Amino acid sequence: MSRAFGVGRVLHAPAFLHAAAAAGAAATALLVLPGVLGVAGAGTAAVLVWRRSRQWEGVAARRRRTRLESDLPHVVDLMVAALAAGAAPVEALVRVAAVVEGPTAAELGGWVTRLRLGADPVGVWAAMAGHPQLGRLGTALHRATDSGAPVAAMLSRLAEDLRARRRADVEARVRQVEVKAAVPLGVCLLPSFVLLGVVPLVAGSAMGLLSR
Repeated sequence: MSRAFGVGRVLHAPAFLHAAAAAGAAATALLVLPGVLGVAGAGTAAVLVWRRSRQWEGVAARRRRTRLESDLPHVVDLMVAALAAGAAPVEALVRVAAVVEGPTAAELGGWVTRLRLGADPVGVWAAMAGHPQLGRLGTALHRATDSGAPVAAMLSRLAEDLRARRRADVEARVRQVEVKAAVPLGVCLLPSFVLLGVVPLVAGSAMGLLSR
């Protein structure tokens, strides 16, 4: 049913990219392996790369996923604000869907449409829990509704957890950038270290041995 409303849609790389990757793998196997081994290896490589490439994520899909992931903390904060103002969870979701933009608005709009058509909110929250990016919001709403716990309190905890995870991800990316930046610097400095440090030491030791 979620597919009918465009919810949880996954975009993959174009088919020609899969075919090109498989053809490239087959051609490489033919060039590297001799005779019959090349033919067998080409077929195997083409099949493996084709299957593997089906999991590749297209540029549009990656941008959509990144936008949804980055918008989720904001969506949860807006839900908490709407609940604090006295809105019910369904009404809060309707309000949030009306103010967000881009793919997040499209995804939330699918759930809002289902609710307006009379779908059971508990079932909608359960279905939302399976969404790749918005699943944690659906899980929190479903658990709160199913258990009778305060929805605002549960979403507030979720918002704090999302912010903490966001900070951890940013710090991890910063560390990765530092490591990646240090590698080229080390490669550039290594020749200088060898010429200025290692070579004179080796030359001095050799001269000392020869003078004996």
